[in-house]
Amino acid sequence: MEKVFDRFIRYAKVHTTSDPNSTSFPSTDRQLDFADQLVAELKEIGMQEVEKDDKGYVMATLPSNIDKDCPVVGFVAHMDTSPDFSGENVNPQVVKYQGGDIQLSEKVVLSPEQFPELEKYVGQELITTDGTTLLGADDKAGLAEIMTAMDYLLENPEVKHGKVRVCFTPDEEIGKGADHFDVEKFGAKFAYTLDGGEIGELEYENFNAAMATVTIKGRSVHPGTAKNKMINAIEVGTRFMAMLPVNERPEFTEKREGFFHCVSFQGGVDKTTLVLIIRDHDMNLFEKRKSLVTQACTFLNETYGQGTVELEMVDQYYNMREKVEPVKYVVDLAEEAMHELGISPKIKPIRGGTDGSRLSYMGLPCPNIFAGGHNFHGPFEYVPTKSMNKAVEVVIRICEKVVKLGDAS
Repeated sequence: MEKVFDRFIRYAKVHTTSDPNSTSFPSTDRQLDFADQLVAELKEIGMQEVEKDDKGYVMATLPSNIDKDCPVVGFVAHMDTSPDFSGENVNPQVVKYQGGDIQLSEKVVLSPEQFPELEKYVGQELITTDGTTLLGADDKAGLAEIMTAMDYLLENPEVKHGKVRVCFTPDEEIGKGADHFDVEKFGAKFAYTLDGGEIGELEYENFNAAMATVTIKGRSVHPGTAKNKMINAIEVGTRFMAMLPVNERPEFTEKREGFFHCVSFQGGVDKTTLVLIIRDHDMNLFEKRKSLVTQACTFLNETYGQGTVELEMVDQYYNMREKVEPVKYVVDLAEEAMHELGISPKIKPIRGGTDGSRLSYMGLPCPNIFAGGHNFHGPFEYVPTKSMNKAVEVVIRICEKVVKLGDAS
C-alpha cells in the first residue's frame, strides 16, 4: 500500500489551479486530467463504481464487508488548488524539523517568529514548499488521506465497515465546488470533507457569506474648472469604505467576529468598482451587515444624485450549523474517533466556507475534518506527515464506528 506521504507528494506535483475568470466548468482542463489520474488509481486499488462525470466530479464506492445494514458514509475532498498563488511546478521539500527557521529559498524563510505554531512540530517530518509556489495541502492532503484510507480498508478486510462513498470535486477554491454535486447519486446519509487545517480540527460551523459589487459612476471634468461639477468616483468609493466600521475588517477580527472585506477597488474619476465580501456566523448580524452596505449606498445616492451608486449583492453560502445540529451525532462520531486515536479535537467555527456548508443545505450533512496543513494558499504552506497519517486513521475509525450505528440513525 502506498504511504499517504508518497501519495501526497505525487499529487502535489500536478498542476490543478482553478481559474475564477473562466466560464467553463470545471474552470481548467488540467483538473479533468488530474481527475482521470484519480479514476485510474481508484480502480487500481480496487474501488467499485468508479466514474468521472462530464463536470469532472469523481465518485467511487467501497463496498460493505458486513452482513447488516448501516448508514452509508461519504468522504469528500477537492482537486483544485487556489489561484491566489502559483500552483505550477510545485516542488515539495521534506524537512526533519529541529526548530528555528526553515530556509525555503534564497529569499523565503519559514520562521516560528511569524508562524509560532511551527514549534508544535519540533522533531517531526514536515513537507514544505521550495518558496516559489504554494504546496497544495489544501486539499491534496485530503485527497491523499481519503485514497490511502480506502486502500488500507481494501487491503485489510478484517476491518469491518459498511458501504462508503468518496467524491473528489473540482473548483472548490473559486466557490463552485458544490455547483454540480449530485447528492442523490452520491447516496450517502452523511459525509465529511477532509479540508481542514491542523491536526484535531473538527468544524460544523462556518460563515454566512455574501458578495457585494458597488459600481460608482462619477462625473469627469477638467480639474481646473471642476468646482461644483466634478464627482470623483474614487473619492465616493473611499467615502463608502469609511462608512463601514474600520475595526470590523479581517485583519482586526477573530473567532466568531464577522467582517467587511474589500477584495477589489479599481477604476478612475469617471467610474470606480468595489467588490466586497461580507461574513458573519450569526444570521441576524449577517443581515444587519448587508443592510449597512445598502444604507451606505442609499446615503451616497442621496448625496451625489440618484444613479451615482449601483449595488449588486448576492448571498454565497450559509452557516452549516443549522443543518448539521439536528443530526449532531455525525459530529460526535468524528469527535469520538479522534479521542480513541489520542487526538485532542479542536471544535471551532470555520472563518470561511467549505463545500460541506453548501452540501449540508443540499441535503447531505457534511462537517469538516482536519487534513493537517498550515498557511494555505502561499509559499509558507506546510503539512506534518504525522498529521496526515492521523487523518487517515480518523477516516478508518469513522468507517468502523458507523457499523455500530445500524439503522438507528
